[in-house]
Amino acid sequence: MLTELIIGGAAATVSGVAAFLITKKIDASKYDIYIEQAKAKAKAIEHEAEVVLQNAKLRVTEAELEVKQKYEEELSRLNAEYNSRLAKLEKREDQLSQKIDEELGQISEEREAIKAEKAKVQALQQQLEALKDEYELKRKEAMKILERASGLTESEAKELVLKHAEEEARGEIAHIVRKYETEAKAEAKRRANYILAQATTRYAGEFAAERLINVVHLPDDELKGRIIGKEGRNIKTLEMLLGVDIIIDDTPGAIILSSFNLYRRAIATKTIELLIEDGRIQPARIEEIYEKVVEEFEQKVLEEGEQIVVDLGISPMHPELMKLIGRLRYRASYGQNALGHSLEVAHLAGIMAAEMGGDDVLAKRAGILHDIGKALTHEYARSHVDLGAEVCRRYKEHPVVINAIFAHHGHEEPETVEAAAVCAADTLSAARPGARREVLESFLKRVKAIEDIATSKLGVHHAYAINAGREVRVIVDASLINDDEAILLSKEISDEIEKGVQYPGEIKVNVIREVRAVNYAR
Repeated sequence: MLTELIIGGAAATVSGVAAFLITKKIDASKYDIYIEQAKAKAKAIEHEAEVVLQNAKLRVTEAELEVKQKYEEELSRLNAEYNSRLAKLEKREDQLSQKIDEELGQISEEREAIKAEKAKVQALQQQLEALKDEYELKRKEAMKILERASGLTESEAKELVLKHAEEEARGEIAHIVRKYETEAKAEAKRRANYILAQATTRYAGEFAAERLINVVHLPDDELKGRIIGKEGRNIKTLEMLLGVDIIIDDTPGAIILSSFNLYRRAIATKTIELLIEDGRIQPARIEEIYEKVVEEFEQKVLEEGEQIVVDLGISPMHPELMKLIGRLRYRASYGQNALGHSLEVAHLAGIMAAEMGGDDVLAKRAGILHDIGKALTHEYARSHVDLGAEVCRRYKEHPVVINAIFAHHGHEEPETVEAAAVCAADTLSAARPGARREVLESFLKRVKAIEDIATSKLGVHHAYAINAGREVRVIVDASLINDDEAILLSKEISDEIEKGVQYPGEIKVNVIREVRAVNYAR
């Protein structure tokens, strides 16, 4: 039994040793495999690194080629641009040199011409001196011959000739004296009439500096919504019928009516006031009230015209003319009411005509009708002079009235004392201090004309009239206009403004040439 155990233990020991040795042999072979695998991986990594390095070198080479190509292209572009600008500069330099040469040649020619003319003048002066000497010699010889022939000395002959000339000139002197005496009397009469006309300027009729808007006061701001109406129907109807602009804004308790036609504006104001009083603001009621107001105004202007004709003592007159006289109250010129102006002219013309021996009634009639065409200029696009003459001819007015209408604006010469009185009275009424003022429209037209002249020039970007039209700033393209050309441009613009624009004082033309470089930091 023991033997078996020993044998079994030995066998187990041998088996263990054999297993250990076998395991060790297997592990050694595995290590060799691992080493070979590691070497293979290392070679693969080394190969990949070489490939990556080669690719990187290739990309660097390509980038260098691309940068070099871009550099060469940019260099070529810059060279082309440089050559182009250089060619332009050379061309401009050649043009300037040619221009300078031409001007120098012209100056030289003019200098030679001046020298030639100066030589001619000197030669003529020498000839003149020679002729003077020859004339003096001949005169002395002639005087000696005359003295021997007449038996008179030079002084005695002079006295005889002067006495004879005095006798012959006496009649002419008398004629001249009578002529100047007559002219002096006429001038004295004209001066007296002028003084009389100046004295009549003491007459001061009322005048109105009419505005372009009327304000209608509302008892409640809720009425603004009713005036506008549903979807704006009421205000559209009002503006269509009345012919005015209705401005409804945040102004409390008021709306604004705007129109250049005073007559339409007055009708519109009255219509809206009646609608507010009535409370029924709708399209049908608006039309009804409007027709009623128009009829009342037509009757009112006729009655006013009739009253003016009666007050002036110039009746009878056609009803249509009297209606137009009444409508002059709703017409203004430079802020001066046309009816007030016509009444002033009528009174002044009547006074002057009476003092100068004319018909004062006819002068008043011509004075009140001289601007009658202004009552029609809103309806007809023609001169008030032509309209006034046409309507007066239609209603068989006196020829003196027609002549006064044409003459007060220089279309004809005044043919009678009455027409001349109307012309003088019209000037006096318009020139009276405070009677008239310049309208905004004429100022805006003048400023626009100045800006248009500046912007019409080549190379001008913008032009701005500032300082109430007394200065114009002109912004030009710096690449097209140089410093010298800017000076010439300002001179050209100022010359055109002088020729084409009427303005008080002086206008400063300021040409601005600038270069702006803009970039952004991000």
